[in-house]
Amino acid sequence: MSTPLKTKIQVPRSRDLEVNGVKYNRSGSSRSNFEMLAWLFMRLSGIVLVVLVFGHLFVNLMVGEGVHAIDFGFVGGKWANPFWQVWDLIMLWLAMLHGTNGVRTIIDDYAERSGTRFWLKVLLFLASGFIILLGTLVIFTFDPCPAGADPELLASFCHAA
Repeated sequence: MSTPLKTKIQVPRSRDLEVNGVKYNRSGSSRSNFEMLAWLFMRLSGIVLVVLVFGHLFVNLMVGEGVHAIDFGFVGGKWANPFWQVWDLIMLWLAMLHGTNGVRTIIDDYAERSGTRFWLKVLLFLASGFIILLGTLVIFTFDPCPAGADPELLASFCHAA
């Protein structure tokens, strides 16, 4: 007695076990816990992301002059402080990894052919890696006091050279 969908699966992703004439798809003990860890990561990173995003929004929109104060000088002032660099870095990394894991799950669920799944995941991981790398470089190489900039646009802590 097998399920109607059983015939459509080309390569089963788990071992078939039969108990009293009923087939069950159960994974063997040799499989890794990757999917369980990915599921757990999604829940924990989601909780941390909520705290990080609401903290980010509160500081940017509610403290000081609010949204009207956000300009190059404001960002330069925040990223001159290592605390805000790390805050934004953790937010970037968690958001990208959280989103990438979610899209990976969607690809696994909806891409029918294994070749399509493979290439979609390759594109996903390359794009995610590129954005994480680029965002990390921007956060750590950002110069809040660029040489030759208009002093009116610079943050108050920048000294004209």
